[in-house]
Amino acid sequence: MKSVQIKNRDMAWHIAANILFPPNFDETKPYPTIVSVHPFGSCKEQTSGNIYGKALAEQGFVVIPYDASFQGASGGEPRWIEDPTQRVEDISHVIDYAVTLPYVDAGRIGVIGICGGGGYVLNATLTEKRIKAVVAITPVNIGRLFREGFSNYDPLGALDAMAAQRTKEARGGELQVNELLPASPDVAKANGLTERDVFEATDYYKTPRGQQPGGWTRMLFSHAQNTLGWDAFAFAEMLMTQPMMVVIGQKVGAFGAYRDGMEIYGRSTASKDRQLVSLEGWSHYDLYDKPEPARLALDKLVPFLKTHLGSVAAASRSQAAE
Repeated sequence: MKSVQIKNRDMAWHIAANILFPPNFDETKPYPTIVSVHPFGSCKEQTSGNIYGKALAEQGFVVIPYDASFQGASGGEPRWIEDPTQRVEDISHVIDYAVTLPYVDAGRIGVIGICGGGGYVLNATLTEKRIKAVVAITPVNIGRLFREGFSNYDPLGALDAMAAQRTKEARGGELQVNELLPASPDVAKANGLTERDVFEATDYYKTPRGQQPGGWTRMLFSHAQNTLGWDAFAFAEMLMTQPMMVVIGQKVGAFGAYRDGMEIYGRSTASKDRQLVSLEGWSHYDLYDKPEPARLALDKLVPFLKTHLGSVAAASRSQAAE
């Protein structure tokens, strides 16, 4: 593994990323490459890097998990902004960096994303045609979630509150940074917060199971207006032309990944190869790191990515033939 800081001429800050290399890596050969995008409130050391990134590198891909702008070890101020437009733009910035690396085959770049990251990679693929295949694991359309559950089904009220808070901060008031989850599973139980996704998210992010220094699960409230007006799946019928795989668990939770996965699969009729993997008996957060559901997901997504991105051996034979 190599840690890097990606700087782009369009940005005033860096993106912190890790590059994960396959076994017997040879920098003189071109590799199919995967950009791996973490969930909302997460970081590159969690599921996008240490589960799916690690597994894909072991299967022969160069994998680049990174921290979103304003989060983790990446730059950007103020901290903990969740801006979908920027999150999607980050993907293009990481690809900009990847195509400068001699061992990255610029014609064989794919993306994977988990949870909110799944929604972001799907949205990026609509317009970023350097992406040749996309896999969304338990994807959430974060705009839909903010308009519904995260605003208590009162998006206009939330927007008014954000506007008032932003004015307060502009006049020198303290930033309102919202913690998205209970402090622990015990606190969740004590407060009756036992809905599947909320409780399982707490079990992942607030215990040694998934806890990492960069995975803050925080959001700057005053800068979330754009999220409520954003739709990960806009124009999917027309623009989702690349091969696409969606992996969802059939145990439904409040964050809506099952619903969102079914929706984008149904709408992506222009995709060259759309596949839906629906895993019976598993939930949203099971797919983050539980060995059995992660294995089931990888058993489907690895062959899918190899079909559409190839392997280093295939690229070497093609070059030799030329």
